[in-house]
Amino acid sequence: MIWFKNGLVPIKDAKVLALSPTAQFGLNVFEGIPCYWSSKDHSMYAFRLNEHYERLQRSAKLLQISHSYTKEQMRKALEDVVCINEFDENISVRQTLFVDEFGSWGSDGPAEMFVVATPRSFNSSEYNQTGLKMCFSSWRRISDNTLSPRIKCGANYINSRVGQREAIRNGYDTCLFLNEFGKIAEGPGSCFFMIKKDTLITPNLTDSVLESITRDSVITIARDKGIRVVERMIDRSEVYTADEAFMCGSAMGITPVASIDGYEISFSEKSITNTIRDIYLKAAKNEEIQYSHWVTAVNRS
Repeated sequence: MIWFKNGLVPIKDAKVLALSPTAQFGLNVFEGIPCYWSSKDHSMYAFRLNEHYERLQRSAKLLQISHSYTKEQMRKALEDVVCINEFDENISVRQTLFVDEFGSWGSDGPAEMFVVATPRSFNSSEYNQTGLKMCFSSWRRISDNTLSPRIKCGANYINSRVGQREAIRNGYDTCLFLNEFGKIAEGPGSCFFMIKKDTLITPNLTDSVLESITRDSVITIARDKGIRVVERMIDRSEVYTADEAFMCGSAMGITPVASIDGYEISFSEKSITNTIRDIYLKAAKNEEIQYSHWVTAVNRS
């Protein structure tokens, strides 16, 4: 079952007009909201739900999509979908505002919403790896002066697609983009971190990266654990000699990088990457009191 426009319907009945701006031009904004199932208390928890809705509203504003949905209505739609499908496993919830009916790429409405939940195991293969074999893409990451990566919209992900398809063709799991200045940006739908001499390093938010909620969570956890965090521009060659590296995102979670362009990067159970990942997963399942404000229980009535 999917929440579509005004309520719950079977997924086969959720239809948009073939000539709508969302179908023709990818005119939509969305959030991928991770929800984790806790077997300890038999509850589903949505991770940093309020932050996801704030970012969704910002994306709609930047792309000038006019809509009337409130955070409360968005939250209720998510709860309805999760509960009616009776999930008892980790899931990803796609919540999308899209421009339907007849229109063009310049239309700002009418804006509708759909919400659909799927098991995380259904995600693309790179989101289910224990260690990523990566390469640098020959494609550059979109910039704030072309099509802002701050906007989480369907059309932006074509940039991710061309990089991802290139990586797969060449035998890799996924890729890492450079920005217009030749500095590290991010991967297709995931942010980059590396560790050098016990310091956690990640690109600036102004280096053509999405304002990632998972990225912010990682930085918060690291600083709370006393790990030094530095946000700065990163050169390509620095990555080849990193002590550790990982990608992170709502769909990716936190996944170590095993190699990039054939340069191997170490990873162990006692690594900083693993320490942060363990805390992140516990926080997402409401097993870390310090971060209980990050989760919203989505329970069946």
